Amino acid sequence: MKKLTLTDPETGQAREVPVIEGGVKTQRPEPVDRNRPDWLKAPLPTGGSYARLKGLVQELELHTVCQEARCPNVGECWVHGTATIMILGKICTRACKFCAVTTGNPAGWVDPREPEHVARAVAELGLQYVVLTSVDRDDLPDGGAGQFAAVIRAIKERTPSVRVEALTPDFQGDESAVRTVMESGLDVFAHNLETVRRLTPQVRDPRARYDQSLAVLDYAGRYARERGLQVLTKSSLMVGLGERDTEIHEAMDDLLAAGVGILTIGQYLRPTRHHLPVERYVSPEEFAAYRHTGLKKGFVEVFSGPLVRSSFRAERVFKEAQNS
Repeated sequence: MKKLTLTDPETGQAREVPVIEGGVKTQRPEPVDRNRPDWLKAPLPTGGSYARLKGLVQELELHTVCQEARCPNVGECWVHGTATIMILGKICTRACKFCAVTTGNPAGWVDPREPEHVARAVAELGLQYVVLTSVDRDDLPDGGAGQFAAVIRAIKERTPSVRVEALTPDFQGDESAVRTVMESGLDVFAHNLETVRRLTPQVRDPRARYDQSLAVLDYAGRYARERGLQVLTKSSLMVGLGERDTEIHEAMDDLLAAGVGILTIGQYLRPTRHHLPVERYVSPEEFAAYRHTGLKKGFVEVFSGPLVRSSFRAERVFKEAQNS
């Protein structure tokens, strides 16, 4: 079995942890479908602002999902002062069949310097809106909630004007973990449902259950309302995995029943040949119809499009939701 070496930031001691190969990535995945429709072909990011931010990200050794996942929207988001930062390392304890993150057991490893390091990076990058996300950390008692809270507080202390969205794992449904994040001073609590109920067992790790995700979102929303917290809740769906429109509509209803106000919908793209194939490419017209349906059903805001990702133009979604 392949192993990855982790270095303890306090002691400097190195130790090896196992990682699973075959359906996970150890390097950037290569595109597996070069015959995508034109509407899925995004222009390469260019311009002085993007180049400056890219240089700073490399200099600060910041791990952004924007680059690691080769997001097609990286240029647009960065130019508007938004970035998605992954905390808690790069090894996930789960193995979802749509995701190309390395799977293994981090064995409780957490970088105690991460909160200050991320806060400094956010300040130096001049970000206006930051999305914090992480791998699943089932090896930690709180699923990593404490680290989420510590990073959010550090960001807010250094740059109070920055809006922070936490795109969290499900914490195995642990309400105390959700409370920890909700009490950190964040602006948006996000957790992705990912797909419809029928496809969840095929698409997500067995520990990532449909109703568990809904329960996490429902608890976060109720907690915010009961305590008067100005925190929006948000979720995301992928399409193109074989779902039916009626199932998308049912998922919308389930999210609304859980109190979710913001929904993003985007096209699933297969990261490697080891992952689930794309069943179909959804047209821009169908995405527009999803948005119309979602708004009609009662979402505060719906961002729906082929290249939309859960954190796509998150600052714009936040502003439009606030003004609705």
